[in-house]
Amino acid sequence: MKGFSPRLSPSSLVLAAVIVLACLGPDGRAEGPFRNRDNKTADDPAEGTYPVPYQLPTVAEITGALTRIRTFLEAAVPTRVVDRKTGVEITDFSAPAADAVVAHTEANFSGLAYEMGVVHAGMLQATEVTGDPRFAAFTARQLQFIADRLPYFRRQEEKFHLARANSFTAILDPKALDDSGSMCAALIRARLAKVGPDLLPVINTWSDYIAHKQFRLADSTLARQRPQAQSLWADDFYMGVPALAEMGRLTGERPWFDDAVKNVRQMSGYLFNPQLNLYTHGWNANNPSAPQFYWGRANGWAVLAMCDLLDVLPKDHPGREPVLTQLRAVLRGVAQYQSGLGLWHQLLDRNDSYLETSASAIFVYGYAHAINQGWISPTTYGSIAQAGWAGVSMRINDQGQVEGTCVGTTFAGDPVYYYNRPVSVYALHGYGPVLLAGAEMIRLLKNPAIDIQVKLRTYHYVPKSSGGPQY
Repeated sequence: MKGFSPRLSPSSLVLAAVIVLACLGPDGRAEGPFRNRDNKTADDPAEGTYPVPYQLPTVAEITGALTRIRTFLEAAVPTRVVDRKTGVEITDFSAPAADAVVAHTEANFSGLAYEMGVVHAGMLQATEVTGDPRFAAFTARQLQFIADRLPYFRRQEEKFHLARANSFTAILDPKALDDSGSMCAALIRARLAKVGPDLLPVINTWSDYIAHKQFRLADSTLARQRPQAQSLWADDFYMGVPALAEMGRLTGERPWFDDAVKNVRQMSGYLFNPQLNLYTHGWNANNPSAPQFYWGRANGWAVLAMCDLLDVLPKDHPGREPVLTQLRAVLRGVAQYQSGLGLWHQLLDRNDSYLETSASAIFVYGYAHAINQGWISPTTYGSIAQAGWAGVSMRINDQGQVEGTCVGTTFAGDPVYYYNRPVSVYALHGYGPVLLAGAEMIRLLKNPAIDIQVKLRTYHYVPKSSGGPQY
């Protein structure tokens, strides 16, 4: 995926040092700075300490964390146009300038990056669960900037032919699912929620690219021509499927849903390991027996895409039950690899690889959302979601930056690459997933159908009604 200049914040280094020093006591037992506040007996000899806040979070705590993230992003994603060479802001849009570009801050976040589509999904969900309109206002401001400046950058392209150097090239000339899919889904969600301007022409451009121009295998599975001529990436669950599903919801036309379901089932056929219930990161047609690497974020993208699809897929669609079965399978597999800090590893099945934030946040969202939708058992997975949020919450620093996120990562053929990908607070991949995870955890805490019980210093999410199956 797209790369970043790797940076590690000082607070990340401090956090890593604290975890390394505090994680194991002299007897090998996990230790840390946190006591469980839900244990009312402070000197209970049967109660240890924890390296993460192993306790029931409050809505106010989660809301505060999401607010810090929003505040950081409001400053980190500007809506200004500047001269590329001088940095001087451009305010006269009557005639295009060759050196005009969208401004960047130190974070270098792009308002048209696929990661921003996940951010918008999180912002919309955060407004819905907190009632704070400032989250959705972030999305409205970004989309208004697109609407206001698209004509200018279109004229710039017509005059100067800058191609990929044009700041709006992802709209003017999409060439990959990364250019189109995630943001297309975000624009549809915003349009249906009446947030921001109506960007239907952009939606049509991107959805047409996905449906008719993106490279596919002979069986119509969304694919890439890198790193080899016919390659599948598990990332493309999210880069393609939600946009197809949202187009089905927007238009009411069944073929969009059919294409989304087909891609989930066919990608799973190529990439899913039913023995481990995990997705390998990728598959090359000319080398199908290559070693498999179960990259965390790739599995996260698959989980998030299936959740998004099931949210809008008609109840009578014949593909609904197979997709639901597939989602349950991967959630069952991923749960086995959760670490003692609540987070998941960069390579899920290799606990000597580092703990990674973006994948962990997506899994927290996936478990909490699937519980709230009634797709999986709260008894089985509720405490896993809660423990996951405990770990993820530790990665949100006081400035609202998300730490411990792997930077952009391509589909590779050896483990050394995955083990050594840098982490950075400037990897935008972490921000949307953490917003989604926090919003869905708030829903879980407020879920009227679930009673959250504390028994013997652990947590039990018990349905208030025993009717219906427990998955």
